[in-house]
Amino acid sequence: MHVQSPFDLSFEELEELLLSWGEPPYRARQLWAWLWRRLATRYEEMTDLPRGLRARLSQELPLSLPRPGALQLDAEEGTEKVLLHLSDGEAIEAVLMREEDRRTVCVSTQVGCPVGCAFCATGKMGFQRDLSPGEIASQVLHFARRLAEAGERVTHVVVMGMGEPFLNYAATLKAIRNLNHPQGFGLGARRFTVSTVGVVPGILQLAGEGLQVNLAISLHAPDDALRRELVPLGRKWPLREVLQAADAYVTATGRRVTYEYVLLSGVNDGLKEARALARLLRGRLAHVNLIPFNPAPGLPFKRPPEAGVEAFRRELLRHGVDVTVRRSRGVRIQAGCGQLRARHLPP
Repeated sequence: MHVQSPFDLSFEELEELLLSWGEPPYRARQLWAWLWRRLATRYEEMTDLPRGLRARLSQELPLSLPRPGALQLDAEEGTEKVLLHLSDGEAIEAVLMREEDRRTVCVSTQVGCPVGCAFCATGKMGFQRDLSPGEIASQVLHFARRLAEAGERVTHVVVMGMGEPFLNYAATLKAIRNLNHPQGFGLGARRFTVSTVGVVPGILQLAGEGLQVNLAISLHAPDDALRRELVPLGRKWPLREVLQAADAYVTATGRRVTYEYVLLSGVNDGLKEARALARLLRGRLAHVNLIPFNPAPGLPFKRPPEAGVEAFRRELLRHGVDVTVRRSRGVRIQAGCGQLRARHLPP
């Protein structure tokens, strides 16, 4: 296993490593707490570790952290988006959203994205590589340090940034388990939401993990023909298979599935589409999250008028489908995936 930083290791792997160095078992607990609870950025801070151990850690397990670059703030909304530069020169985006008593971090799982959804800025930049578990988790820790300065902490994590989480499944789940670990960051499993465009094997694998994380599935169309135009992976996994996998997830976990639906003016936002979506989801333990399109340079779609969004919402309700409209956050700071990176990095 190629390890870039200690954040790539599980607690058990860290413990095994330190034991192999002749350290007592409690050293792993000390180091883990420094990394995940006390949010250390340098081994020198870890004053209860022997100087020799700190020196060896610095040499053999460098504490490399993504370097923050371009930052965009919307003070009115409490949203901030950062471009994080990785050790190999690549860059990813992460977003912090403040809302009442919630402090939600949206994280990326890949540099770019191989899926190429028609309405997504990240899809336009192509795919570079997967992120390591530490690179995924470090996005949360970056904002945790910022929030700690104000006496606040991260309350929720949504895996909805750049990339398709289930095409980097092992790293994504390891990052979640590390952030969930009770002796470290300690964020409850139900405070994580993982979003997929419908990678069926990943949905089924998550169902068997024994983790009470939330699952969100990006539908964006109520029929396969339109969905294939908007979401290329729809050619591999049709709606019937996606919904069967979601049903298996509900059976295994007892948790409701959220279905995300980006509303594109004149494309998928008519009452006909609303009724077709209702037929798909009626009777399922499901919640629809309507997302009015966030305009982005170079994308041919438009945001539907508010009246059209409301009509779509009411039609779903009329057919017995639970639905909310996601309040647009970060429009002024281009919080849509990929927009900040596209502005500050050459193609």
